Amino acid sequence: MQTVIIVIHLMIVIVLIGIVLLQRSEGGGLGIGGGGGNSFMSSRGTTNLLTRTTAILAAGFFVTSLFLSWLAGYTRVPSSLINPPTSQQSPAPENNLLDSLKKTDEPAAPPAPAVPQAPQSK
Repeated sequence: MQTVIIVIHLMIVIVLIGIVLLQRSEGGGLGIGGGGGNSFMSSRGTTNLLTRTTAILAAGFFVTSLFLSWLAGYTRVPSSLINPPTSQQSPAPENNLLDSLKKTDEPAAPPAPAVPQAPQSK
């Protein structure tokens, strides 16, 4: 379900980017509104069509974004880093984050010398 909504969302995004790039800006942009005043895709007709299409695609983008965020949070279960749920605990009675950080499988590093030592040549 989530994959289908993501694919629809991405298709809306791609078409929305294309429609926005086709619109005529103050500097001209990538607009396609050339030609005579009586043509089907005249400057005014193109503006109305592109504006309406942009509004519809923006509404679709908004709806799919809200639905995806709701879907992502729908199955989320609150969790704690300090005290994990009992189903994830190992058999140890006091198994939390602090106890797991104390336990290390690596041997302890040798203690640092009390007095700095000069390198010895061989």
